[in-house]
Amino acid sequence: MKKYLLFILAVAFSILLTACGGNNKSSGGGGEANASETVGEDIEGATELTFWTYQEQHMKIFKSAAERWNEEYPDRPIKLVAETYPYDQHHNNLLMAMQSGSGGPDIADIEVGRFSNFLQGDIQLEPMNEYMEPLKDVLIPSRIDMYSKDGNYYGVPTHLGATVVYYNQEIMDEAGVDIDSIKTWDDYVEAGKQVVEKTGVPMTTVETDEHWSYWPLVSQSGSDFFDENGELILSNEKNVKTLQFLQDMVYESEIAVTAPGGFHHSEEYYGFMNDGGAASLMMPMWYMGRFIDYMPDLKGKMVMKPMPLWEGSDAKTAGMGGTGTVVTKTSDNVDLAKEFLAYAKLSEEGSIALWKQLGFTPVRTDVWDSPELQEDNEYFDYFGDYIWDMVSEMSAEVSGIKLTPYTADVITELQSNVMHSVIREKSQTPKEALKQAEESIRGKMEAGE
Repeated sequence: MKKYLLFILAVAFSILLTACGGNNKSSGGGGEANASETVGEDIEGATELTFWTYQEQHMKIFKSAAERWNEEYPDRPIKLVAETYPYDQHHNNLLMAMQSGSGGPDIADIEVGRFSNFLQGDIQLEPMNEYMEPLKDVLIPSRIDMYSKDGNYYGVPTHLGATVVYYNQEIMDEAGVDIDSIKTWDDYVEAGKQVVEKTGVPMTTVETDEHWSYWPLVSQSGSDFFDENGELILSNEKNVKTLQFLQDMVYESEIAVTAPGGFHHSEEYYGFMNDGGAASLMMPMWYMGRFIDYMPDLKGKMVMKPMPLWEGSDAKTAGMGGTGTVVTKTSDNVDLAKEFLAYAKLSEEGSIALWKQLGFTPVRTDVWDSPELQEDNEYFDYFGDYIWDMVSEMSAEVSGIKLTPYTADVITELQSNVMHSVIREKSQTPKEALKQAEESIRGKMEAGE
């Protein structure tokens, strides 16, 4: 409870500063939205539903769903008001609204790293069991369990999130490396040495300001940051070994460089990769859209493959990232909001739209063979038509991640301290850095902050 009281006070102060700067909305949203769009405003008698998100792309799914809904159910039309806020502001405002019991949206996105914050105390989210339990046989278990507690499913997932390696076929061919011969991470390092020797281009990049170079490897190795009992295991042997692997790629085998701009979503990085700056990149499949939007010159050059294997493991991927979409108890139209959310993301048509509109692999597996998912689109044009065969090959191995109220603290430590000291500066060993981070987080856990 102390953790939440302190957090709420901090958020309240942050929102107060925003209001003083003249950027506050009278509607209780806590600040101007980056983007706001409305569907159905011209329909008389339409019931208004508000949707908050931190990712403008996600508005496409709900806008198109609202348009389909209004065509299919003209007797129950919806006026959807969709708003996008900056990441921190969105989650802080939403948590404030849930704690105060007013001012919140009907439907909201919650990023996976923040989701556990909303499952504490008196949960102010509506269970979606009546819509998710009938589909459990066709939903990827690890992706729905992340957003559940005590048998209730509170968040509807957005995608499979399978991590892959993106290879620049042109560079790999120039180096004389057969991508299909890379079976293990040891093979990957040896191939990287050949790439560097033959082309002068690094095999890959490692983030120093984010966690996407590290967390998927941890999960693929069979480890995590917390165990099944919620105990912190950040500095365990597997996690140390995994971070050592990343450091060694940069400083020992010298097949990797730090990501320009610090992370794989920076403008500097997009420009670097677009110019053929590295031969490969490990990121989840949802990163496909970044290639299309920001690296157009790589069209037709990039191919995706499952992750190379760790010794003694057969896990070819790791489920990473994600957004759970929820219905709040502050909604004045809970039943309609739940039905519409299920329509937008769990129905066959909604699941297909996730792929067609955003390139997201739906967690509903029974639609993967749908003809609509095989139609030509920008993702096939950019990467090739093998994508669904690869997804089917990996799907059974998509691991889950264990979320706790302190997951966000771990991510903050990784981004602010661990990756800098181990990868960018090499001022600490992986064990030293992870031990230090673990001690900091454990102190917060013991103090109940």
